[in-house]
Formats: sequence, structure tokens, C-alpha cells
Amino acid sequence: MSKRIKKLAEALGATIVAKVPRTGGGAFGAARLSQILAGLQAELTPSRGKRPGRPTTSCRTRRPKIPMSTSTERRLIALTNKASTPERKPSCT
Repeated sequence: MSKRIKKLAEALGATIVAKVPRTGGGAFGAARLSQILAGLQAELTPSRGKRPGRPTTSCRTRRPKIPMSTSTERRLIALTNKASTPERKPSCT
């Protein structure tokens, strides 16, 4: 990633979370990018009910209430195991 983009993101207080795939320039590049986008949108399914929320990928099974990294989740599980007793078993899920 170019230093210019990193510097711009830093100046705006943004975090770079992903890279856009290189598709080339011009009309053919735009067509390739639109195919990638269509593929991603095809994986999304809206929630059900009267007021459906944001669409999400259908293959996703785990939906944490509080987003966290896997390392944080592992540490939290380790802490709950340490705090557990036969009479009381806290849960972090």
C-alpha cells in the first residue's frame, strides 16, 4: 500500500480495513470490479421480519453482541474458565 494512502487515512483518523483488488483501468477494469461486487452482493441475505435489518453473509453462523478479535475472545474464555467454580460457571458467549 502506498505511503500516500496511509498518510491520508492517518490524517482523516481512518483505519484501512481491506484492499480493493487490482482490476486494471478503464472500462474492462470497471467491468471486472462490478463482477466482484455482484458476487459479494449475491452472498448477502436480508434478515427476516417486519423490519429487516442489514443484510449479512448467509454462511456466517457466529454473531457476537460485542465485536472483538479472536485473540481477545480467547483471553476472555481463559478468564471465564479461571473464574468458574463447580457452583458457578460464567459464560462469555
